This record gives sequence, structure tokens and C-alpha cells, in this order.
Amino acid sequence: MPPLPVLVTGGAGYIGSHVARALLEAGFAVTVLDDLSQGHAAAVPGGAGLVIGDVADEALLDRLFTRCRFHAVMHLAGRSLVGESMRDPFPYLEGNTTGGIRLIRACARHGVTRFVLSSTMNLFEAAGDDPIGEAAPIRPASPYGEGKAFLERSLAWAEAAAGIRSACLRYGNVAGAHPDGDMGEDHAPETHLIPILLEVAAGRRRAVEIFGDDFPTADGTCIRDYIHVCDVAGAHLRVLDLLDRRSCRYNVGTGTGHSVRSVLETARRVTGHPIPARISPRRPGDPPSLVADPGLMVRDLGWSPRLSDLDTIIATAWNWRRRHPEGYASRAPRAAAAGTLS
Repeated sequence: MPPLPVLVTGGAGYIGSHVARALLEAGFAVTVLDDLSQGHAAAVPGGAGLVIGDVADEALLDRLFTRCRFHAVMHLAGRSLVGESMRDPFPYLEGNTTGGIRLIRACARHGVTRFVLSSTMNLFEAAGDDPIGEAAPIRPASPYGEGKAFLERSLAWAEAAAGIRSACLRYGNVAGAHPDGDMGEDHAPETHLIPILLEVAAGRRRAVEIFGDDFPTADGTCIRDYIHVCDVAGAHLRVLDLLDRRSCRYNVGTGTGHSVRSVLETARRVTGHPIPARISPRRPGDPPSLVADPGLMVRDLGWSPRLSDLDTIIATAWNWRRRHPEGYASRAPRAAAAGTLS
């Protein structure tokens, strides 16, 4: 039996490339659709086909879906910066949602009935020290979260109208790198805490900014649930079999939060570098604490984070940074599988 084909939008990006690799290693045939506005061709794992294009291009989607009857679609394309969405909401309220809706509609036209959405814990307001479960009220904290909430609701209607079963995976602070050091995080500009800490450790920045030290937390800095990128990729695989039977919504995390100061101290210890820090004003849209309760997914699917202790997250990211000081520019792109659209 030939391998089942899966389309991964945004598969040249940080999380998407790890999802594509996990699918390949599980025996699926993978096609990546990415416009490379934020991703890297070199991040696409060997053996995956790469189609360069916009997920909102309906003619391209029709050609792609006509050429291959996909077993499932995993949608990870789109903008994903909370702070940017607060300053300029329209690419999130319009761009992210338009691309997502056109992709869902293409699935309906071509009879693809399994859809996995990369969603966000930014759907929820902060809930104090309590990990947030799926039953928490959805009150998006930013235009980025608002766009994801709209796509989640749209998928519910798509199931009613077209029989598309969907899995919405809500996660927050994804970090770390593949343990073999061959894949990792490479954004320009970088806005995420852990890679910024490592840029300081590597001498590429003078200091890290801590955005606010007056939050109602033990040390005054934001608390977040950091989860290893390979654990997130594994969650995408776990829901595929379930989609043969029903749709699902899962909050994906560790259930344990870490403050910005505690992440800083762990990075200092793991790297052996002092990593200077300075305090800056709070950023709009940053809740004091955001921690996922993964209990439902653990109970339903037996999934659990294996690499998401903070030391491992930072150690794998540091290994990637030292091996690839210029990110994916440090190596040539891997050849895409033959026979894909271009």
C-alpha cells in the first residue's frame, strides 16, 4: 500500500518543518505548501515535496488537490506574532482568515475530510495560576487569537456542511530544536524569548529585553507554558487516527508555567553565559500567565510531552544555534521530492 499523502501548509516554517519531518518518519508522503515569506526552503525535510505558493491562491489549491487526493491537510501557514497583531491587526483578521477559509473550501470541493489546524492558547484570557482546559471561555487576547477563533468556528460549520472532521491544537510558546541539531528556529527578525536569549549568549545581541516586571506573578514577569517543538509535532500525528471517527479540540502543553526570569536563569546555566537583561515596558496583549492543561489529550490519546522540560528545550535550541550560527543560511536547501508543482 502506498504511503498516505498529507499536505502541510507552512511546512517550511519552524513548527511546520518539524511536523513534516514527523509525518515522513511515520511513513506518510508529505507535500509542503509555503510562500517562503517567513519559512526557509532549506527547512523542508528531505523526502517532502515543496510547492512554493500562497495558501490563499484558489487556482493553485485546485491544481494541487486535483493532482493529489490528500488523506489529510495540516494548516500551519500564516502570521503568528501576538505583538505585531496588536499593532497591525489586519493581516491577522483578514490575511490569516482568508487563507484558512480558502483552504477549508478547497478541502470541501475535493472531498478531503481530515483537517488539522495549528491554533493557539491565545484564544483564552489568563486564568491565574490554573492551567487552562478546553472548557474555558474563548475570549481572544489579540487579533491573532481572534483569527484562530474564527477558523475554529469555521471548521465546525465545515463539518456540518461538508463532513470535514477537524482537530484544533491550541498551543503557546513552542521552543527547542530537533535533538539531532539539524532543524531549529530561524526567524528574521527574531521575537521569541528563548532564541533571543541564545543570540545574546552567542554574542549576537548585547542583552535581552524583559517586557514588564510588574505582572501579578511571583517574580513580576510573565508566566508561559513552554513546549518542545517535537512534542507539538507528535501531537499533530496523534490526532490523525481520531479524525477517522470524530473532530476534536485539544489544549497542548505541559501544565507547568515558567516565568521569564526563570527561563533566563535556566538559559544562563545551560549555556554557561551571563546573558545580560534589561527591563522594558509591557507589550500590549501579553496576559500575566498562560498555561495549558493537556489532561484531555493525555487521557484521550495517550500523548504526553517527552522533551518539554526547560533544560532540554534550551539545550536542543542551543545545540542548533551553535551548529547553525546563521540559521538555515548555514546550509544549502535540501532537494524536494520529484514531481511536485512549482
